[in-house]
Amino acid sequence: MQGDGMNYIPEGKKDKPAVQKGEFVIAAIGLDHGHINGMNQALTDAGATLKWVWDPDQKKMEAFAARFPGVRMARCEEEVLQDAEVAMVTGAAVPADRCALGIRVMKAGKDYFTDKGPLTTLEQLAEAKKAVRETGRKYMCYYSERLHSEASVYAGYLVRDGAIGRVIQVIGMGPHRENPPSRAPWFYQKERYGGILCDIGSHQVEQFLFYTGAKDAKVVSSQIANYAHPDQPGLDDFGEATLVADNGASDYFRVDWFTPDGLRNWGDGRLFLLGTEGYMELRKHIDIAREKDALGDHIFLVDGKGEKHLNVTGKVGFPFFGELILDCLNRTENAMTQEHCFKAAELAVAAQTQAIRLA
Repeated sequence: MQGDGMNYIPEGKKDKPAVQKGEFVIAAIGLDHGHINGMNQALTDAGATLKWVWDPDQKKMEAFAARFPGVRMARCEEEVLQDAEVAMVTGAAVPADRCALGIRVMKAGKDYFTDKGPLTTLEQLAEAKKAVRETGRKYMCYYSERLHSEASVYAGYLVRDGAIGRVIQVIGMGPHRENPPSRAPWFYQKERYGGILCDIGSHQVEQFLFYTGAKDAKVVSSQIANYAHPDQPGLDDFGEATLVADNGASDYFRVDWFTPDGLRNWGDGRLFLLGTEGYMELRKHIDIAREKDALGDHIFLVDGKGEKHLNVTGKVGFPFFGELILDCLNRTENAMTQEHCFKAAELAVAAQTQAIRLA
């Protein structure tokens, strides 16, 4: 049994680095969420040079330095931000603090790559947009359920090539294992983590926009609940939402903290894409109740020619990270546009804000 998604670092096909050592220097600030390890692993695999780490918690810094030999432990945040060699700062601070950190990073003349959700309120979104306009820097987000999943990457290629026609509906299921011993107190504080739709729901919204090619959407309905954690009233352990995109495509997603201990993986993430000429299901981390090749990235595709099962583990890698490095160097938007990044965050926060509480 794998513990939780927070400490999950996917392994995929190793791509040729986008840059040589020393050409793109990064630093890590804010180690509150384990995704910081996956973010930096992917960037260094893509050629980035990790120079600094800073967090007020010395033990967290030491653990990070042990994982990434050669990284220097800074004496303070300012020491990192004043280093002109650093082009990008990665961060996985407490969600409510991510926007403020990003603004400090951008005002220091560096691009910012934060864990999801990238912010927790619409007020923060307005501040982040203002800082991007004023500084010209990037505020990017680690929407890992698409960017760090080979099934998701491969599905993107299939959709791009018209394998199922125009995508008209997306259904996403994002269950996660809670694993309470691994969680910090902020995980149970609504004002700190932002709520389940704002947090892990942001993955689902981003995927909907990406696969449908939508620029905007409306939250039709959203619901949250605390079904099984009366001792933690700030936790949403269940959430769901329905959206409709500006191009008419529809979306339903469900997220929860109810992954049972019997699952060999931290979460049975699924994504269903309905197109005008076929459909596909992504089983991102595990194909349950099977022994051989169960763990990994699976796509089940049905079109006018028949049925296919594609195991794409180790086939396509994670091109986003190299593309992001080149975007920062060339001031392009091939990995992800700023508009797309912010729109996914906006809709996730909107879904959380207007959600009806169940139970």
